[in-house]
Amino acid sequence: MIILKSKAEIEIMREAGILLSEVLEELKKMVKEGVSAQELDRFAEKKIRSLNAEPAFKGYRGYPYTLCVSVNSEVVHGFPLRDKVFKEGDLVSLDIGLKYKGYYSDMAFTVPVGKIDERKRKLLEVGERALYLGISKARVGNRRGYISNAIEEFVKENGFSVVKDYVGHGIGRNLHEDPQVPNFGDRSEGPILKEGMTIAIEPMICIGSGKTKVGDDGWTAKTVDDGPCVHFEHTIAITGRGPLILTVPEEVR
Repeated sequence: MIILKSKAEIEIMREAGILLSEVLEELKKMVKEGVSAQELDRFAEKKIRSLNAEPAFKGYRGYPYTLCVSVNSEVVHGFPLRDKVFKEGDLVSLDIGLKYKGYYSDMAFTVPVGKIDERKRKLLEVGERALYLGISKARVGNRRGYISNAIEEFVKENGFSVVKDYVGHGIGRNLHEDPQVPNFGDRSEGPILKEGMTIAIEPMICIGSGKTKVGDDGWTAKTVDDGPCVHFEHTIAITGRGPLILTVPEEVR
């Protein structure tokens, strides 16, 4: 069941999104050669709690950390371990969420470490542009498939693959709500978008097939062909005036 949010609820989710985006901005600056994923995770949990919020992921279905830190061929749900130390040329995907005043916010961003090759640079650019292209289709009266199809077609046109095993989702009082928001499919698919819907749009795109497997830890998803991936995500609200991105700093609203 899709849960529509009131303007007051969306305003709380905006507050949550502002806080989350500020945490992520600090984390992005920490991604440097020689830094470990564990350092980021510890910082993120401390920072989130200092904002009178709670980490969204820690304890969710047994996930043991605040952050998901996925490097290169790791697609999503990567453990932020001490021995996961960033090196020149890495692509580091940071996925983070928090709960504030009873509502969730969720976002992700991929950060390059130092110099990266041109193919990875293009992958980064296409991944981020695909996110905003998908967001632009999140309008009252469109079907969910408008978002999905726009992302998939743009990614394919640029020679990359979308990951089909993991998708975006509704969000609100629960971290995952209806509807699912795939990064692939036909425009005719899915529910009609309505004012008050809040969703997390999150293209994960790869060099290679985009097919994935889960590692021995039961969480970390990797590409089967070791192709590098990027992951970009915003939480948005669908309003009568168009999509409203909730996970951005206050000064850019």
